[in-house]
Amino acid sequence: MNARDTEIGINEALLDLATIRHTSRKYEKGSYLFREGDPIRGIYLLRSGKVQIGKVTPEGRELTLKICGGNQLVGEVTVFSGPSKYRLDAKAIEDTECLKITIEDLEEALQRDHTMAIAFMRWTGIDQQKTQTKFRDLLLHGKKGALYSTLIRLSNSYGETHSEGVLIDVELTNQELANFCGMTREVVNRMLSDLKKDGIISMRDGKIIIHQIPRLKDEINCEECPVYLCKID
Repeated sequence: MNARDTEIGINEALLDLATIRHTSRKYEKGSYLFREGDPIRGIYLLRSGKVQIGKVTPEGRELTLKICGGNQLVGEVTVFSGPSKYRLDAKAIEDTECLKITIEDLEEALQRDHTMAIAFMRWTGIDQQKTQTKFRDLLLHGKKGALYSTLIRLSNSYGETHSEGVLIDVELTNQELANFCGMTREVVNRMLSDLKKDGIISMRDGKIIIHQIPRLKDEINCEECPVYLCKID
């Protein structure tokens, strides 16, 4: 089984979480599923909409770690451990509908269903690897690595084949892009301008087209991680 099949298999197995006792929740755009410091009481299985996972630094700078969509899990997993608190915020950036499963009900189901437990452990492992590779790019390659790797991850999550390259089919402001990189909007503006001058990217109707993805990968010594690790979601 290749990496893509593994990811699909895990996602399909996790859909069985919907069979666990749960409550249905709806969140309007701009509202929070949970905030940093809230007690962890469960996990969320998204049915529709999008949720932004991020953190605000003491200086007020916003860092976005990922965006989750339909049939994805949201929440910091603390099964079979003591009480804990969220270290991140989960904000609905679209009207969102989800299922909430309490930690107690999740633990009971994982003990009962070994197939679900294995899929859940694989998911937590992949989720940790995604976070680790993102911070690796932020720390090892500086501002250039942060922006270039974010563009590559966006292309893997939202990229569509275009006559001129790969179209990132999601509209992001430069400030939102900066939040993914942990930088200021002014720095991202300047770097995007340089990429446009070099013919590496261009803009169409508020969306980015990447003309030369290999150039971006070369600049950050891309390790060619499996695509399912190199994504923004």
